[in-house]
Amino acid sequence: MTAFSPGRTRVTAFVLGLSALTACASGEAGPSAATGTITVQNCGQELNIDKPVTRLYAYDGGIISIVLSAGARDQLIAVTGIDQDRDVLELAYPEARIDQLKEVGGEYPTLENVLAVKPEMMFAGYGYGFSESRNLMPEDLTTHGIKTYLLSETCKQDSGARGTMDAWTALTTDLRNIGTLTGHRETADAVVAGIEKRLATLAAAPASDEAPTVFLFDSGTDAIFTSGSYGGPQAIFDAAGVTNATADVKDTWTEVGWERLAASNPDVIFFVDYPGQSYQQKVETLKANPASRNLEAVKEGRFVNLPYAMWVSGPLNIDAAEWVREAVEHFGVVPKSSVSPTLDVRQLSKLPGNDWLK
Repeated sequence: MTAFSPGRTRVTAFVLGLSALTACASGEAGPSAATGTITVQNCGQELNIDKPVTRLYAYDGGIISIVLSAGARDQLIAVTGIDQDRDVLELAYPEARIDQLKEVGGEYPTLENVLAVKPEMMFAGYGYGFSESRNLMPEDLTTHGIKTYLLSETCKQDSGARGTMDAWTALTTDLRNIGTLTGHRETADAVVAGIEKRLATLAAAPASDEAPTVFLFDSGTDAIFTSGSYGGPQAIFDAAGVTNATADVKDTWTEVGWERLAASNPDVIFFVDYPGQSYQQKVETLKANPASRNLEAVKEGRFVNLPYAMWVSGPLNIDAAEWVREAVEHFGVVPKSSVSPTLDVRQLSKLPGNDWLK
């Protein structure tokens, strides 16, 4: 644990300089007066289209939420990977006709899935739909005349690790770029402004003399899958005024050893809810492993479980940040504040755990 909250300092600076940061990350996005083309910067490359995208394919709950928030529901012709996040997306976007979205493929998209729906553009990311092992990469679509937009959280460093910008900047870049590419820039700008306002409220919340440390447990047995400094969880924890135990890991979603959890001795442990390893299995794993079973957070059951789409890069990150703040206030590791979550996850009847909410 540290004597101050670097996250709080970072998110305050972010609120003050969001527009400048996003402009730097995304470049001047929009139609060119000279050519009539629409241009955005995506992962350091220029992406040009002749007219707004009308047929967009998206993979993953977080990416789908970016499209919905940016006002491009009517351009979303097909999706893959929505099942695990259906409930939270319906709660967050009640007017978006989630039940009418065309679903193709199974858990992951295939090249055949994409080609079958004839999109003009696919919105996915490295590790979020695009995969060399499944023979679906941006260049595979380019040969078929399909444009690709990469989730900014997954832009690759020279080392090959993912993440090249602050996680809030990655999100707002994607919101504005998708708004621009689909002809809904004003809607996207309004969403970004709303995020800014809520971030400012979080930044104004009273801080502890000693910032609490939290750990994100996505899943794990031999090792722990978690998220480092470039992932959506870093943005969430920064905004909530807590210290991410793996903030020094210069990557997005990645594995760490059990000793990292033990050494961090977190005040609260957060879970990512999605199929594979259930909430109860995660709790049992923590209680059984010698590295974690004697941690105070484990012995006292200081666990919080939130849906996958709230943790991966997307506009629901701000809702997650409000719930992280609510949780750490509940567990008494930060002072009470006026922060009140906008999205009521208590309505998610299938979301296990969270006895602290009752």
